[in-house]
Amino acid sequence: MKFRFVFLALNIIILLFLAFVILMPFLLLGPDFAAAFWSSSWPLVSILIIVLISLNIFYFTNRKLFFLLEREDWPALVYYLEERVIKKSRYSPRLVKLLANTYLVLSDSASVTVLEKKVAVAKPSLLESNCLIFGVARVLGKDYTGAAQFFEKRINSSKTESPEWVRWYYGFSELLNENYASAAGTFILLVKESRDPLVISLASYFLGDTLARVLPARKDELKQIADDGKRRVKKYFPAQAAWKKDAAKMQNEIYAAVIIKYINSAESWIYSA
Repeated sequence: MKFRFVFLALNIIILLFLAFVILMPFLLLGPDFAAAFWSSSWPLVSILIIVLISLNIFYFTNRKLFFLLEREDWPALVYYLEERVIKKSRYSPRLVKLLANTYLVLSDSASVTVLEKKVAVAKPSLLESNCLIFGVARVLGKDYTGAAQFFEKRINSSKTESPEWVRWYYGFSELLNENYASAAGTFILLVKESRDPLVISLASYFLGDTLARVLPARKDELKQIADDGKRRVKKYFPAQAAWKKDAAKMQNEIYAAVIIKYINSAESWIYSA
């Protein structure tokens, strides 16, 4: 994305609107009516000017950040963010999330763990609001036990982001850790109660595929629940194209992007003949 073009377009839109508010009354109504209109519309003009100034301050303050994002120069972006976040102790939600995501883009889960420890001391509330990123790093680092414990602590927290995804990742971590009964219990709950079609899709897929195979005594039960989940998903998205569109939106999130192969497998399972 060319941030400078977006910034320029926003400036032009605001300036045009300002020109409209200031000039059109004069051109259409004449100077006498225009003066009365301006005297009553100055709050709107003031707000537009404040927005314009704030927008420009924000852009020029973060111009280097936008430049690195445009170039997708991830190593340079990491260095820049580490300077701002860690060395200058500016643990803002936006910068912490961006730094953690950039580490994951570079497959550097160890650095996410280091960042997590620093955030836990400097601003612990950010662990809750970014728990998916920090938990996913544990999964990618193959610390499945640590990931399960991390997610389990935050399943019922009101401060966590995307709580249904937190619960799904807890079940997924238990599955990877070969705690199959726990994983099955978590996925069953999601199939029955979740309102996120993608979460239901993934939970149903693992119940009907992997867990039905590794828990043979519960095979029929798990396949039945998985089929129920499949029907729920198809009520949300009868057409496969609609499902694809929703899934594509989610893949902008790193926690969905890292499990893309399972998302594709779930799609094929749901819409197979």
